Amino acid sequence: MNGAGKTTLFSLVTRLYTNSSGEIRVAGHDVRRDPAQALARLGVVFQSRAMDTDLTVRQNLDYHASLHGIGRRAARERIAHVLALVDLSDRRDSRVSALSGGQSRRAEIARALIHSPELLLLDEATVGLDVKSRAEVLALTRRLIAQENVSALWATHIMDEIEPADGLVILHKGEVLMQGIASDLATDGRDMARAFIELTGQSGGVTP
Repeated sequence: MNGAGKTTLFSLVTRLYTNSSGEIRVAGHDVRRDPAQALARLGVVFQSRAMDTDLTVRQNLDYHASLHGIGRRAARERIAHVLALVDLSDRRDSRVSALSGGQSRRAEIARALIHSPELLLLDEATVGLDVKSRAEVLALTRRLIAQENVSALWATHIMDEIEPADGLVILHKGEVLMQGIASDLATDGRDMARAFIELTGQSGGVTP
């Protein structure tokens, strides 16, 4: 749901906004006191597209690698690796503007992975994608969690993107209404969407 607080949360974690109280830690590093170390452990895919559409996929990744201080030889190896992970090796020299919506999203995930982060933040990563592309991006993210030693904070308002075993936080107007396992939300045979509506009186806004 718009206004739940998902994007604000991501903006605080990534230092686009500064928290005036409380503490936010990424892999043990306080984002306010030690931002360089905290941000180095994050890979971010924001809801709005962030790649330069006039450049090729490889050029975008090469530029991002340089921002993280990755040398040219290491960058070549890392780019080859992340493009293989997201199944875009054959589109490395394509302009981003020539990619489909799903391919563009996967390229952004590759960009977020270039510096081997410990945590991926994905804000409404499937917005605007067709059903097939949405399923591919979601399956890719779950595969990365299982195989690449990376965690993911996935913000969504689409209930069928959540599996029963997922860790789940429900935000509503900036407040945490529920935190636990997704299966805890849908009890007594109720489906996830109905349980969410009963809890919030609204129709979306979850962060698994």
